[in-house]
Amino acid sequence: MTREKLYQQLNRESLAATTRRHFLRDSALGLGAIWVAAENAAAANFSPQHLATNPLSPLAPPLPAKVNRVIYLHMVGAPSQLELFDYKPDLNALDGQDCPASFLEGKRFAFINGTPKMLGHQYKFARYGDCGAWVSEQLPHLSQVVDELCFIKTVQTDQFNHGPAQLLVHTGATQMGSPSIGSWVTWGLGSENSDLPGFIVLLSGGRLPRVGKALWSAGFLPSVYQGVQCRSQGDPVLNVSNPEGVSRQRRRAVLDTLEQLNRESYQQFGDPETLTRIAQYEMAFRMQTAAPEAMDLSRETTDTLEAYGAEPGRESFANNCLLARRLVEQGVRDVQLFDWGWDTHGSNKGESLHHGFRDKCSQTDRPIAALLRDLRQRGLLEDTLVVWGGEFGRTPMRENRMGATMAYMGRDHSPDAFTIWMAGAGVKPGFTFGETDAVGYTPAVNPVQLRDLHATLLHLLGFDHHELSYSFKGLDQRLTGVKPARVIEEILA
Repeated sequence: MTREKLYQQLNRESLAATTRRHFLRDSALGLGAIWVAAENAAAANFSPQHLATNPLSPLAPPLPAKVNRVIYLHMVGAPSQLELFDYKPDLNALDGQDCPASFLEGKRFAFINGTPKMLGHQYKFARYGDCGAWVSEQLPHLSQVVDELCFIKTVQTDQFNHGPAQLLVHTGATQMGSPSIGSWVTWGLGSENSDLPGFIVLLSGGRLPRVGKALWSAGFLPSVYQGVQCRSQGDPVLNVSNPEGVSRQRRRAVLDTLEQLNRESYQQFGDPETLTRIAQYEMAFRMQTAAPEAMDLSRETTDTLEAYGAEPGRESFANNCLLARRLVEQGVRDVQLFDWGWDTHGSNKGESLHHGFRDKCSQTDRPIAALLRDLRQRGLLEDTLVVWGGEFGRTPMRENRMGATMAYMGRDHSPDAFTIWMAGAGVKPGFTFGETDAVGYTPAVNPVQLRDLHATLLHLLGFDHHELSYSFKGLDQRLTGVKPARVIEEILA
């Protein structure tokens, strides 16, 4: 394609993309633009001012911050808090009895029908650490670092299906199209490493989460702030390598020409996505050398690999935990791990509390404990926050799909109370906030909404959740939405 034809194509695309705002901007000697700017200024709260040449340039937060980077560990499918952290002796006493009618009235369930049986804890619990936190026998490694953890045991959601619930955890909305936590953070703070994305996603368990890449989407923010999915097996990023026969020098020449064309387009039409395109091309070029080095676990010592249970070249949660440490060590702002396989309904062996659940605990317990120890030893836990959780909890009743006794032990979805823990910068170590009722079903004291959790995360990163907003569809869009949200002051160090 000739240079003249490229310009013609760019001109056609710009005309097709012309909106009423473009018309107002360009008409009446630009008086319309003054009105648009005034409207935007009136709506603006906090607007990060990144370098024009680098939309991920590092920025200081507007408020004092305790946290500089985040590692979020999401157990996809919703792990049972009643087999991990929320010990309730009264639940064991009710094991096998008919569920009280009061537990069912006005409730919606994914699969429970009729009157289910109560289900006691399937594993033993004991107290650990100076804090005396109750931890299941299925977490022998994590129990040894429990004094690092800050538990919130009364988190609530209004969703009981996986997809909307996962979206609510990570985007603050139940429908696709909103930015994820990592996108808000990188939009507000940028990244400290210009050779790697500011927001990286690592998957394990063999499947994508239910709503897929919407969980790390940039939504209505510029697309440069979306999460970049990397892999612990094969090329770190799909298609980052040059095709066969294309040298690095030739790729550089192609990118230089594209950048010139894109900058001319931006000067003519002012579309911010053009700058995003330039930045993404340039980062992809730098990632060809930076990403393989950052993701190369063979550079770690034998002792470190053994501590995590990591095996270079494989896809595993253990590998991803070690990669998370390597990435934050190199300045990546937000790393999110999604581990599939925690949906323990009891409908088959892999989804049973006695088999699949036990396997997932075995796969994640050791690497999470190793990650916390490693971050502490390297001084990274001083300004890194680690978050662990699912999308909702599980019922204190045994699932009875279609009113029948299941072949395996399992629990249905329960949105009224579940456990999330945090460790590291800005939160109280060895601390528990909130308490559920006698069977771990609903909060007894201190219920916490997900928007409260989001407000707290933003506070720790140096943002007022009211002020961090982006104008879209005539509204100031926020991670915490429009309902009241509060910072959970009680857990702050």
